[in-house]
Amino acid sequence: MSAEAIEKEIILPDGWAPAIGYSNGVMARPGKVLFIAGQVGWDADQVFHSEEMTPQFEQALKNVLAVLEKAGGGPEHICRMTCFCTSKPKYLAARREIGAVWKQLIGKNFPAMSMIFVSDLLDSPGMIEIETTAVIPD
Repeated sequence: MSAEAIEKEIILPDGWAPAIGYSNGVMARPGKVLFIAGQVGWDADQVFHSEEMTPQFEQALKNVLAVLEKAGGGPEHICRMTCFCTSKPKYLAARREIGAVWKQLIGKNFPAMSMIFVSDLLDSPGMIEIETTAVIPD
């Protein structure tokens, strides 16, 4: 993790129930904005080692963190994340395991998030793709 910190404010409109496992809004300053392309569950050589949801999610998240680290950031700098998934039933069945992976790799940082279910991904047999925006301290 990076020793430098950005100021992040979680935005929750008055009267709204708290979000569980994500934030409705995150305002961050100061810093540089890093846009990380959609990462799938393959390794550095673009090889999938599993066709299961949890291992693909874990690898995709590790790929996000590798790009973030190369730019000088850490998981605490992630402000926004969009996940594209090919199977709602498989995602829901793996939710507890995915939560454990999240806790291990990201901790208690809950960025503004969206989960979008799609019919297919470009890279086969990919089941999940994670796109991320981070703010890294100047």
